[in-house]
Amino acid sequence: MVIPIHDKNPVSRAPVVTYGLIIANVAVFLLGPIAFAGPDPDAARKARENAYLYHYGAIPSQLLGGHGSAVWPVFTAMFVHAGWIHLLGNMLFLYVFGNNVEDRFGRIHYLVFYLLAGALSTYAFAWANPTAGGPLVGASGAIAAVLGAYAYLFPQARVTLLLPFLWFLPLRVPAWLVLGFWFVMQLPEFQQTIGVSSSSDVAYYAHVSGFVLGLLYAALVIGRGPSGPVRTRGREPAPPPLAPDYRTADPDDPYGQYHR
Repeated sequence: MVIPIHDKNPVSRAPVVTYGLIIANVAVFLLGPIAFAGPDPDAARKARENAYLYHYGAIPSQLLGGHGSAVWPVFTAMFVHAGWIHLLGNMLFLYVFGNNVEDRFGRIHYLVFYLLAGALSTYAFAWANPTAGGPLVGASGAIAAVLGAYAYLFPQARVTLLLPFLWFLPLRVPAWLVLGFWFVMQLPEFQQTIGVSSSSDVAYYAHVSGFVLGLLYAALVIGRGPSGPVRTRGREPAPPPLAPDYRTADPDDPYGQYHR
């Protein structure tokens, strides 16, 4: 429904963890059997795709039923995507919103937060769908937690987005409006109210739980604190006053230039 492309919210350092996560997700996708399968794969290729998704995806009934490992699938599933649109949509949101959350959290803290939030949102989906036997894949739960943290930390940041239903008209709106709209669009009940058909292939509960988790974590652990990318203690000393330097006087400026 909305496509964010940029936010006016500078950072104080390069978001190397966010970039690293994007590179890792893209690399895993390109090395898997789905990236170049084409729109109509044959039966053998389809079987390889399904085996790949079931091997690396998180299967709710197995996570809660004690079959197989209950730990590693929730982490491997975060780096597996079911198609190009699935991958690119997730990476776009991570690219736009992840850098500022990383800047506020710190790199190691942000990475741990991302991984644990993704795992917890996967378990939340499994608890809500304990008998589901299909694989849950994608970084959506972890990225939803990043969006929730961003919504709390930077609600007034200006986000430029495109609206497909208005011929991709660019608009700049506050982050709370963009992310709030994204959140309610993850609720199947709201989708039905406005006449948008929800997809049974999308783990909306993982999105909702990840967003709420990220927002609560940012509110309870991080706090908004000072705004802006640079934090200083107290007031900075005033710069020294400017003094005239007549030694560099210019014929057109007989009173000289001001220098420090």
